[in-house]
Order: sequence, then C-alpha cells, then structure tokens
Amino acid sequence: MSPDPLDRSTPASTARLVRRELYSSRAVASVVTGALLIAACLVLLFEAILKAVGEAPFLLDVEAAGAWIGALPGAAPASLLGAGSVFLLVLGALLLLLAVLPGRRARYTIPDGRAAIVVDAEVVASSLARRARVAAGVAPEQVLVTISRASVRVQVRPTSGVPVDADAVRTAVADDLRLSSVEPAPRITVVVAESGVIGQ
Repeated sequence: MSPDPLDRSTPASTARLVRRELYSSRAVASVVTGALLIAACLVLLFEAILKAVGEAPFLLDVEAAGAWIGALPGAAPASLLGAGSVFLLVLGALLLLLAVLPGRRARYTIPDGRAAIVVDAEVVASSLARRARVAAGVAPEQVLVTISRASVRVQVRPTSGVPVDADAVRTAVADDLRLSSVEPAPRITVVVAESGVIGQ
C-alpha cells in the first residue's frame, strides 16, 4: 500500500491545499449534470401543468413524447437508434468513470514541515532523465523517462560499442527519488535498447 501523501502531522489547511492540487475537481461535471437534470425536470413539470389546465404544449407534448418512446424501437429509423444508443452509452460511461475514478493528477508531493510542495510528473521525469543520462554516459536524446503515479520507466539507447550498466542507472534513479523524497515512491524499471546509436 502506498503511503498517504497527506501525513497526519500536516496541518488541515495545508492538507486540503495539497489534496486540491493532487486530485482534479468533479465540481464542473457535477454542476453541469445537475443543471441539465433540473432543467429537464422543470420542462416536464411546466408541460404537465399546461396539460392539466388544458393549455397547448409550450416546448414538448408530454403525451406524444411518451407514446413515441413507448413505440421504440419500431417507430424510429435504425440509424437514429444506433446513434442515440452509442451517445447514451458513451455519456453513461463518462459519468460513471467521473464518479468512480479518483481523478489523481500526474503530480507528486515532497514532504516539508513548513510548506506544501507539489511537483508535476514532468519535473520529476526531467530530473530522473538527467541522472540516468549521467549514470549511463550517453547524450540527453538517448534517454527517455516516462513516469506515472506508481512507476518510472527509463529507456536508454546506448552508444554503439559502449555497454550501459542497467543496475547503475537504476541505482542513480532510485537515489534521485530518495533525495527528492517524492511520495508515493514509484517503482523503477530500466530498459536498455539492444541497438545503439552511432557517433554520440
């Protein structure tokens, strides 16, 4: 289990700031979804009131719309049904993912007793690539570091005829992570390409 970036000794206000930086907000999606549902309910209520007092429909004939929905799928073209089904499936999957997934951003925290320090994964990857390049003895363009919340993948293309010690690269990267104290500490994978480059 990865350590909690919000340590118990962290002040509550600082912990809230850190959490806000680490996780994307669901407020926009929630507000838009709620507003659309409220608007739909208000339209239906308004049309029901017009129907009850004997007035003509304003935007939507509720009875006609209900009859049309009840006659599906026979009352609509297959292409329209297919497109509508795909749209509803995508919309439902999107809302489900927004509700279930934590929305963790590609950021890390660095423990500090006096300040809240949050760094982007790109900054960490740049630092790790520099350490890996020095440990491997190659040019900057021969090292590619990809980083996620739980793992770091270092890809090295050696210079032809000059072997690269993958363990030394892994040790250097692990040391850089230890010095920066990023949390949670990611897993390190080093991959040395079989084909090298010439003239670096």
